[in-house]
Amino acid sequence: MNAEAKLREAERQEEKRAGRSAPAATTTSTTSETGPLRKSSLKKGGKLVEKRQAKFLEHKLKCTKARNEYLLSLASVNAAVSNYYLHDVLDLMDCCDTGFHLALGQVLRSYTAAESRTQASQMQGLGSLEEALEALDPSGDKAKVLEVHSMAFCPPLRFDYQPHEGDEVAEIRVEMELRDEILPRAQNIQSRLDRQTIETEEVNKTLKATLQALLEVVASDDGDMLDSFQASPSTESLKSTSSDPGTRQAGRRRGQQQETETFYMTKLQEYLSGRSILAKLQAKHEKLQEALQRGDKEEREMSWSQYTQRKFQKNRHPRPTSQYNQRLFGGDMEKFIQSSGQPVPLVVESCIRFINLNGLQHEGIFRVSGAQPRISEIRDAFERGEDPLVEGCTAHDLDSVAGVLKLYFRSLEPPLFPPDLFNELLASAELEAVAERVEPVSRLLTRLPGSVLVVLRYLFTFLNHLAQYSDENMMDPYNLAVCFGPTLLPVPAGQDPVALQGRVNQLVQTLILQPAQVFPALATLPGPVYEKCMAPPSASCLGDALLEILVGENEPELEAGTSAQEDDLEGVVEAVACFAYTGRTAQELTFQRGDVLRLHARASSDWWRGEHAGVRGLIPHKYIMLPEGSEMGTPPEAVDPSGHKQHCLVPTSPERHVEVDKAVAQNMDSVFKELLGKAAVRQGLGPAAPASTSPGPRSPKPLACSRLGRNKGFSRGSGAPASPSASHPQGPDSALKPH
Repeated sequence: MNAEAKLREAERQEEKRAGRSAPAATTTSTTSETGPLRKSSLKKGGKLVEKRQAKFLEHKLKCTKARNEYLLSLASVNAAVSNYYLHDVLDLMDCCDTGFHLALGQVLRSYTAAESRTQASQMQGLGSLEEALEALDPSGDKAKVLEVHSMAFCPPLRFDYQPHEGDEVAEIRVEMELRDEILPRAQNIQSRLDRQTIETEEVNKTLKATLQALLEVVASDDGDMLDSFQASPSTESLKSTSSDPGTRQAGRRRGQQQETETFYMTKLQEYLSGRSILAKLQAKHEKLQEALQRGDKEEREMSWSQYTQRKFQKNRHPRPTSQYNQRLFGGDMEKFIQSSGQPVPLVVESCIRFINLNGLQHEGIFRVSGAQPRISEIRDAFERGEDPLVEGCTAHDLDSVAGVLKLYFRSLEPPLFPPDLFNELLASAELEAVAERVEPVSRLLTRLPGSVLVVLRYLFTFLNHLAQYSDENMMDPYNLAVCFGPTLLPVPAGQDPVALQGRVNQLVQTLILQPAQVFPALATLPGPVYEKCMAPPSASCLGDALLEILVGENEPELEAGTSAQEDDLEGVVEAVACFAYTGRTAQELTFQRGDVLRLHARASSDWWRGEHAGVRGLIPHKYIMLPEGSEMGTPPEAVDPSGHKQHCLVPTSPERHVEVDKAVAQNMDSVFKELLGKAAVRQGLGPAAPASTSPGPRSPKPLACSRLGRNKGFSRGSGAPASPSASHPQGPDSALKPH
């Protein structure tokens, strides 16, 4: 609400400036003097409105995510509680009286058999007992108990949605910015639901078989006693039969019965736990499916201009690179924080943000190893001071990103937890109750530097949040502790790692379960705090200082109509596919190399709207060749304030342009020529065809592509990759990002 108020105030100020600039335009005597000043003022006001708009949208997105998580948790808890009272209580009752009715029946039969030989006068009474025996009904008795104690066993009232500060939206909203996050989550939950259903059914089958075996053992023991009563005419002969060697066999059967009972209890616990997880997953899946259906309906009703505008709002800006004086991986984290000025190292913050946005529900996160070449690539980028996770990484890199985070903590010298505290920390974690371990562990951690505590608080708060999704990612606090125990607390030299690893995992599990109690609060220890609901990095990530610099810079003005000429073609244009492409979403088309594609309009600098084989959708620009006369990838020329011409790329937003220096463009052109020549030689096609000598980032035509389109004079689009693996276009959600 504060961000919205600031945005409205900025808009009013902008309107005032625009109103004051109108009279000034009519005055011819002062135009030459005040024109640049008013123009600069209007431009600063415009940038301020953009900044307020970005912050408002970011806070709105965070609020929407927080509400969605709350609603999902609400549905999950309601489903679990309802499942407990409707199903689990009944199964627990069955467990508690296992064999009771059978044993009672056997005892009564034994009693009637013995009394019938000695008390003929009680035949009428024995007949009544026989009738009662035949009337024993376990399910009826259970229903009677539930009926008599209905107040104790009826499901309680559902948890109702409690609006926070007037937020009356009581349904999950699938904003366009969140669709790429919610849709895979719904698919993962569906997959997890299918597997959990199969596992629960198998456990249920095992449970029923175990129960049958247990009842047979109980019936066998009671049947032996019944046979003894029926075969022995007196109590003396009954005593003699109990002392024969068959008693030892009965003892073995009782031992077997105890083992069967223990196994039955274990399987019952697994079954109840699995069914509770099923209920929670089903509730989440239904909520997400309803939200996705509403989102699809809203998206169909949305006009193309609104769709494009929302896509522009999702545009991400990469962070500026930094130079470090200290090593990041394998270095001293405390010295690195002091030299870089980052309270939480960028590699920690960026990896956690990436997992928060893409992988909280990823099954086996931190347990499944990532691709080692990809881990090395991301690590090297962080070492150079870059943030490779802002752009260029997808959800397929989750395991690699998690591996980078573990690698960073594992390589620190010295480790986060000093070796001299190792034994004391393990001793404090040996207490039985988790709550009792908090105070001694917290007291020991106060001996660590404040900068290290800030990072540990950030990390373990994130792990606590990650463990809350264990129903979906199968990583509960113990599993996370197994993954991070050896990473954060390596066993000192001279001690047995195998013997101590269990205690190390128990300590890390305590830190994951109780981060708010173990680590100092924000008022005591200022510093960054992990946020559960994060928004994708936007222009606000640049910081106020850098944004003010961008506001103050003079930007060249492009001639009117240039963008329209680049983005749209008159009529339909036919293009030829240079490489095969498989669509990753329903909006992207799939085609093979050499297919003829019909292009209708330019969607962005990276995508076309077109059709193939009668199906319409998005076509990646870097995978096709355009006719020579319709090449839309050549950057226009603009004149900078000093009078020099510069080559400008296609604008990444309606109000912001990205410039490429002429020398840089020529450099890129020569690099593309060399790469394409090498690729053609590898394929046995000979050297690449000579390209145009005009400056700009346009790539030369490869020989293979020239053969396909020589009749129409095709050439490949600007910045086309040398091979499909060399460059992959961004998805439609990020189609307007700068390159």
